[in-house]
Amino acid sequence: MKKLLLATAIAALSVSAANAAPTVYGKAFVTADYVNAERDGTDDQFDVDSDSVQINSNISRLGFKGSEAMTANTDVIYQLEYGIAIDGNDDNIGFKSRDTYLGLNNKDFGQFRFGRNYSVTDYINNVTVTEGYWDNLGVSNLDMDGDVLDAVTMADGGRVNDSIVWIAPKYNGLPLELALQYGADESFVSDSDDRDSGYGASLMFDQGTGFTAGVAYEKDMSQDGDLLRGSATVDLGKYMAAPVMLGAMYQVADFDGADNGTEDEKGLIVSAEMGLNNFARPASVYVQYNGTKNLAGFDNRDSDQVVVGGKYNFKDNMIAHAYIGNNSAEDKNTNTDLDVFALGGGLEYLF
Repeated sequence: MKKLLLATAIAALSVSAANAAPTVYGKAFVTADYVNAERDGTDDQFDVDSDSVQINSNISRLGFKGSEAMTANTDVIYQLEYGIAIDGNDDNIGFKSRDTYLGLNNKDFGQFRFGRNYSVTDYINNVTVTEGYWDNLGVSNLDMDGDVLDAVTMADGGRVNDSIVWIAPKYNGLPLELALQYGADESFVSDSDDRDSGYGASLMFDQGTGFTAGVAYEKDMSQDGDLLRGSATVDLGKYMAAPVMLGAMYQVADFDGADNGTEDEKGLIVSAEMGLNNFARPASVYVQYNGTKNLAGFDNRDSDQVVVGGKYNFKDNMIAHAYIGNNSAEDKNTNTDLDVFALGGGLEYLF
């Protein structure tokens, strides 16, 4: 009898430990890139024409996530995810916090995440297909007189500290995915001051027929101000013999910060990705255009970016990448032009 009770206790502990054990996952993505940057302006001392060969770690990460039943209808959920720089970049040679949260998942009331969460604006971005060096949405270094020359694009949602995300459950099979977010301003303020707490919402329509549409809005979340975004994709392969996915995304950003201009930034992304059937393993090619007016809210600061690339899956978790692209930015206020050209490729390993 004692042996039976001991065996039962050990089995129960084993099941409990198995439920609590986290899933370890991550991505290692390294590319070799040739980059040429040119800047021309009215002041010759700030003109640049330079190139370099770079080894880049592209959003490589390591994470731990899991869940465990609390009640019959509620699970505790958690995720600890950190960015790592495989290339040893001095700016991020250690771990850098990405999405990290503790929360609850209830069958009737949905999912709640408390911690450092990505803005829900990004929940509707399934339009961006660029990889590696050109996965640069939200890079907007506009210091035209500085030493760093980046390809500049429209604003993007970022991670929000001290935030709560609610992901609604599916109701009656409706093809809608709703997410709400609140970012808390935890500073002590007087009664006459306003808190800078932010909020956001996203809604995605996807009924599994090859067409999706989404809309998102945030205020005072990843940046001071408002951001409104809409997106749509269509999988032509669902309607005709053409393995092509088309996507378009448009957004308007209104910046409130003192370092930004007074105009609305307007950004557009148009992309197309086509699957290739004459390979032993899944492969595809893509093209993407990014256009931005009034970068970071400054009038007459615009950019255009075109990238062509391709992917080949040696295995589902081993993906080869190659791409070539160019970004041209212009500041008419200072008569400054910036051009960044880059081509490269590398290997992405998922685990």
